[in-house]
Amino acid sequence: MKVQNITDVPKFFEVVDSCKGKVELVTGEGDRLNLKSKLCQYVSLANIFSGGEIPELEIIAYEKEDIDKLISFMIQG
Repeated sequence: MKVQNITDVPKFFEVVDSCKGKVELVTGEGDRLNLKSKLCQYVSLANIFSGGEIPELEIIAYEKEDIDKLISFMIQG
């Protein structure tokens, strides 16, 4: 799923951390980074963070309840 305009980055990673299954970030090169790993969170921030928000990410969540959490975050903030 593509997510856009994440302005509350700490809250986004809090939601990711609360997910039960794997949540992966797909890089522009097609690599997949485990977003539940703190190291990968820092690496992803260093590579894509611009101006205080994350403009667009492609992420993959494998559990339906995790997808629902992420969608709820995107709708409600």
